[in-house]
Amino acid sequence: MVTSPNRHDLVFPKGGWEDDETVLEAASREAMEEAGVKGSLREVPLGVWEFRSKSSISSSCNEEDECFGGCKGYMFALEVTEELEDWPERENRERKWLSVKEALELCRYEWMQRALEEFLRVMQEEEEEEEEKKLRTEEETVQDDSSKLQECQIDPCYCFVVN
Repeated sequence: MVTSPNRHDLVFPKGGWEDDETVLEAASREAMEEAGVKGSLREVPLGVWEFRSKSSISSSCNEEDECFGGCKGYMFALEVTEELEDWPERENRERKWLSVKEALELCRYEWMQRALEEFLRVMQEEEEEEEEKKLRTEEETVQDDSSKLQECQIDPCYCFVVN
């Protein structure tokens, strides 16, 4: 997470995307610009949330109007593979590494908290799927090994497996 300029609370890197980039490219760029990290983004968003943004309010809008800062936020999980020593917004933001529990407590926006909760759910599902896959592989290995067994000749003192 990163600090916001002139505030003490924390947010995830966020921002708009340029006309020539995809939402995933924008998410990667924002992570690098605001937090100084690079990595591998999961292609499926943790969620899509609608929120109001002061930066997207048209001067001709009233608070009751639909054009009053309506935005969609796409949250993606990023597996960080590189931390940069220097990054574009380093002077304005501080990068903070937190546990999910700490992040839930310190995160400014409720929609970001929901993204964290979804992240936990997805990680638990993947962990369970990996465990099931591991068990299936072990069962298949045992079945394969048992099909290779041949008759055993039993001597009163010893048991030999003949291949």
